[in-house]
Amino acid sequence: MRLLQIARLRTYRPEWLRYDVTAGLAIAAVGLPSAIAYPALAGLPPEVGLYASIVSVLGYALLGSSKQLVVGPDAGTVTVLAAVLLSFGPATAEERVVASAALAAIAGALYFVAYFLRLGFIANFLSRPILTGFMTGVSLSILIGQLGRFTGIKIDSDGLIRPLIELAGKAADIHWPSVALGSGLFVLLRLLSAWRPAIPGPLIAVALAILLSAVFDFSAMGIRVVGEVPSKLPFPALPIPRGVAIDDLILGAVALLIVSFGSGIVTARSFGAKNRHAVDANRELLGFGGANLASGLFGGFAVTASDSRTAINDLMGGKTQLAAIVSAVALAVAVLFLTKPLSILPTPALGAILASAAVSLLNLRILRDLWRVSRIEFVFAFISIAGVITLGVLKGVVVAIAATLLYLVMKGLRPHDAMLGRIPGREGFYKLHRHPDARPIAGLAIYLVQGSLLFFNADYVRSRVEAAIATLPPETRWFILDASAAAQIDTTAATMLDELCAFARRRGLKFGVVQLHGEPLDLLRRSGVAERIGTDMIFEDAEDAVVAFHTTSDAGESPQTSAPGREAS
Repeated sequence: MRLLQIARLRTYRPEWLRYDVTAGLAIAAVGLPSAIAYPALAGLPPEVGLYASIVSVLGYALLGSSKQLVVGPDAGTVTVLAAVLLSFGPATAEERVVASAALAAIAGALYFVAYFLRLGFIANFLSRPILTGFMTGVSLSILIGQLGRFTGIKIDSDGLIRPLIELAGKAADIHWPSVALGSGLFVLLRLLSAWRPAIPGPLIAVALAILLSAVFDFSAMGIRVVGEVPSKLPFPALPIPRGVAIDDLILGAVALLIVSFGSGIVTARSFGAKNRHAVDANRELLGFGGANLASGLFGGFAVTASDSRTAINDLMGGKTQLAAIVSAVALAVAVLFLTKPLSILPTPALGAILASAAVSLLNLRILRDLWRVSRIEFVFAFISIAGVITLGVLKGVVVAIAATLLYLVMKGLRPHDAMLGRIPGREGFYKLHRHPDARPIAGLAIYLVQGSLLFFNADYVRSRVEAAIATLPPETRWFILDASAAAQIDTTAATMLDELCAFARRRGLKFGVVQLHGEPLDLLRRSGVAERIGTDMIFEDAEDAVVAFHTTSDAGESPQTSAPGREAS
């Protein structure tokens, strides 16, 4: 396992230092408010977020592949963490801290296992529409979750509608100074995000809220404040939660890994595309594993790539992971020397920061584009949204995965197909239904199936082929299946091909296959299907099949000229 970032330091240029230091301080400025705010989503004290923000970047800097990516707390990941902790049942604050650290450490270990098994392909497991839908549902859940911080009312209900109903029933208890403070800071954050995105809005909001709290004594006014924040750095320890089954911990860590890696790799690839550097998904497994393991061992929680921190790093011209290390040092200094000001930070300010982050997660443009371009993908995005809102975030992960599997199955359930023919005076083969001037080859039918042949579409393909054979002109002698687009064939499909061969022979046709890929051909040979089709009827390409057909015809099987065939799709 080569330490890529250490190897890069050997080529470090002195002129990069000022960019990395400046970027690192800016990353810390942006990261400090979210480090304090995000733990509240999971019922954790603010220092947990600070610890996660400090040590996770060191883990990624050591093992990750990106020079620019910055890891840290993320609203979506922390919301999933909150759901996992809630599933464990009632717990004290200390028990939640230990459990969150254990989940992060286990997730880190699972990341390493995934790296050694070369499972980077799971980066493609959650499609962008489904991930967008999931994050939209998460953002709505986060917004609803801030009602208590904005109003000063304890909201016990969950979901989307019930908290609003509960709030309406407790309207008389709303603390309007908290509402005014939270709403004002939220508006400030949205205005800064829209007009001056280069300015770290959350830091401005935190600084302003602390200043106002010191001047007007918000605590005496009934506005809740963060309270004491320990002025110490964490020591490494193995988190062992009590009263939680190991299988529950592992399942929770798997949920965190799926969501954190799914959203993290999108961030990594987005900035990689922007700055024209490749992103190695397997290497990112290693980097995220180091970040989460370090976070768990030092009392933090699960982390992923941070959009805001990476964007600031990019904006400030950070050159290497030294920028992230500088940010960790700056946050450590804040933990040691700035905890007193942080203790009077009003909780409506945290609610404003989290609500603003949730709004940023909403990507209505992608949903609008999906509605315009692909209604079926919009439906699956909506399924993910509905899963999170109606069933909760943790079950929403399961719904998102199930939606992905269903989407994949539906894409391959009914593969497109076509009958092929020639265009006079041109080489190659053309789909008869797309090219009116294309003509079938007299006596020879070529059928193209545009997809893999697997257990869930075998019956459909068989019915399509049988229907195509039934409509062939009576003088047709050969039926050729073009398998060039069938990258995979399983045993169910192999049996289906065997039955089609027998069906074709009963109709007086010779059945053949062209352009089989290596693995499908090996499977057909092992199953005996290739032998029953006949090695002389398995061709490298359609041209070879045409030559063999005409050779056979010249030997005495001269078919009559046929009329144009009907396409199979």
